[in-house]
Amino acid sequence: MHNYSEPRSIFLRFMIDANRINARQADPHMNQIEAWREHDVVEVIMPAVAYEEARAGGNAVRARKVGLQIFSMTKATTSKEQEELRQIERLLFLGGATTSNERNDVEIVFNALKYHGILVTSDGGSKRQAGGILGNRAALARIGVRVMTAAEAMALAKSKIQERDARARRISSEDGTRLPDWVGQD
Repeated sequence: MHNYSEPRSIFLRFMIDANRINARQADPHMNQIEAWREHDVVEVIMPAVAYEEARAGGNAVRARKVGLQIFSMTKATTSKEQEELRQIERLLFLGGATTSNERNDVEIVFNALKYHGILVTSDGGSKRQAGGILGNRAALARIGVRVMTAAEAMALAKSKIQERDARARRISSEDGTRLPDWVGQD
């Protein structure tokens, strides 16, 4: 009997906004995503601008948690990338980004596009804040940016894990491969 050689990863990259840092571990969806990251099931990355936003404010617990994150750099150096930034800005803010927070949102969305990650945020899409990133996710999807809440991201990952485990069970059954110990554990 030989060992199963497929990876544990489900090959999902989540780009998290500053509002998803979950310093007090109060969000069960982010808790699960973070646990999967620790077991190399998913990738979790923060755009550098979200990283800096999350570090600001003087909260030591939050700053410590942010310090453990991997982050991506905007680096919009080509004319195509500059145009993508402008396009994202137009989609999010009809009159253009006028505050540093709005410019940060543009960069956060751009990083998700550039680095092929699913942006996980709680920004917008509510009665109180109808626009924002979540409120514009249909328009962002048209340019290739996937935006989700933490609950939606967790549900997507869970379905991919179930597919991965079913595939591992099938392969094990068909060719006698030893079933990995992580099947059914994630």
